[in-house]
Amino acid sequence: MRTPTNESVSSDIADAPRQDRKVQPERKCILSGEVGSRDTLVRLAISPEDADGRCTILPDAQAKAPGRGAWLGVPRAELETAMAKGHLKGALARAFKSGAIDVPDDLPALIASALEGAFKDGLGLAKRAGHVVLGTAKIEDQLRKGRAELLLHAVDSSQDGRKKLDQAWRVGREIEGSGERGTVLPLDRAALSVALGRENVVHLALINRGGAERIALAIARLQHFAGPQDAENEQAKNEDGAQQLAGAAEE
Repeated sequence: MRTPTNESVSSDIADAPRQDRKVQPERKCILSGEVGSRDTLVRLAISPEDADGRCTILPDAQAKAPGRGAWLGVPRAELETAMAKGHLKGALARAFKSGAIDVPDDLPALIASALEGAFKDGLGLAKRAGHVVLGTAKIEDQLRKGRAELLLHAVDSSQDGRKKLDQAWRVGREIEGSGERGTVLPLDRAALSVALGRENVVHLALINRGGAERIALAIARLQHFAGPQDAENEQAKNEDGAQQLAGAAEE
């Protein structure tokens, strides 16, 4: 599955496979029938049976839950449509070879929350490992020196703040004139601040290749499930508010 064209994950981290990266086995989406790497699909698992012998479908964002799983590669809007038409339950019954399955009405929201949680957990691990750079001046310095592997912006960051760092990103990568930009996340500064334990986290950069690859994959899943239209609407909604904050100091 590809990430949305709008504000897609920047750099070749998510786009070009490395020769030394372990190739992930492919899985088929139970709704679309499209085949993709495990890295690009979301796994669903089932809970243990209850007293009535029924199981509940749950998102498995880390793809580590034991037992049989089912894979989804469609955006949230398509999943919601499939649920409304009753297609998802039939697809799950075939995947798990059982009709005794309960599908939560809020499954799309549960998946979105699980994906966001996986991304935040990854950021927290990267920060503890010393791979996250915060603060506009420090980020710009690392970008211009070509040391950053991934540049991320909160969805409510100002356009001016993004443009300044995006330009430094291109300079450091020696791709001036390419128009390449950092990634605008489907998360605001409040969510990033909580994830990283810092106040007013508006931008951040990752300086470790392996950590940046893992974060890029988590972002790709999050963006794909949100869908390009939702991402565009969320960004547009927040940009007006961001301009009102443009006078305030950004991290």
